[in-house]
Amino acid sequence: MNPAMSTSTLEIHPSDHAASPEQRAKLMTNPRFGQVFTDHMVVIPYKEGQGWGKGELKAYGPIEMSPASSVLHYGQAIFEGFKAYKQKDGSIASFRPEANARRFATSATRLAMPELPEERFLEAARALITQDQAWVPGAVGESLYMRPLMIGTEPALGVHASNEYLFILMASPSGAYFSGGVKPVTVWISDDYVRAAPGGTGFAKCAGNYAASLVAQSQAKGEGCDQVVWLDAIHREYIEEMGGMNIFFVYQEKGETVVVTPELTGTLLPGITRDSLLQLARELGYRSEERKISVAEWKAAVAEGRMTETFACGTAAVITPVGRVKSRRGEWLVNNGETGPVAAKLRESLLNLQHGLIPDTHGWMKKIVG
Repeated sequence: MNPAMSTSTLEIHPSDHAASPEQRAKLMTNPRFGQVFTDHMVVIPYKEGQGWGKGELKAYGPIEMSPASSVLHYGQAIFEGFKAYKQKDGSIASFRPEANARRFATSATRLAMPELPEERFLEAARALITQDQAWVPGAVGESLYMRPLMIGTEPALGVHASNEYLFILMASPSGAYFSGGVKPVTVWISDDYVRAAPGGTGFAKCAGNYAASLVAQSQAKGEGCDQVVWLDAIHREYIEEMGGMNIFFVYQEKGETVVVTPELTGTLLPGITRDSLLQLARELGYRSEERKISVAEWKAAVAEGRMTETFACGTAAVITPVGRVKSRRGEWLVNNGETGPVAAKLRESLLNLQHGLIPDTHGWMKKIVG
């Protein structure tokens, strides 16, 4: 292994078996989302009474842990997702990483885990993106997806918050989230399962939320759908999310375009893409709202022509239009099953901002390299 270098809190140990340029080019040719990983990762340990230790950037590879590690039994696991983008001048910048750092801390608090200081989170991101900058693809819509993770590692079977944790940051070159590209999807409204309930972990990005969603996603697939739509746990009537993404609805009201998304109630994930799109919508001349929307309203507003588009958003998929809705209450088409102009315009605006093709008036892009 190459001689170690240091940053303020990270030891840098470059891999001695990094991919060659030819190997890397082959791996980066139309990679499926989350299937290809870069040469390195960052790991930072935590121990109660000692706090966060000195982290290490090292070769990507397996981690060693006890079969008694608390995460394997009691599920203390949280994660995040954000991206680094190639800019038009050849530099590399990440999109709103400090917002992900803050949400990561919020998730940690909810699961009785220690907060990783924001500066440590951002330092790890800078180090890994810099080290593996050759893995950042250049086309618009492509990016280097960053996956921070924290797990409880104390080898103990008693039911209590772990006394030891491991923070891991890995990176994966990313093309389209859906293998078929950006095209309208068909969704299934779940009446049998709920994603989250008041007082639960819906606002946290924890592994258990996703584990509990898989059976509903399988049900949606069985109904010939691409994704599941979640309803609220109490009334089973109000729309909350689509799969692991936030959902938006576009109305035409008295000559005005209105972009609406379900309000944050503690059961929804406060998406960073969601927040960004609400701001971009206003700048594009649309009115944006956060409020409750029922299944009955969704169906009726489409039938009456008042609702013209539905789309979902998230870090991985960016924007995904919804073309058909299926449920036990019937099914309906949205915008004749085609991508609508508002979703297309918002997607274009966000990607252009992320790739440095238009001015970043919000200070969302954080330059890492160049």
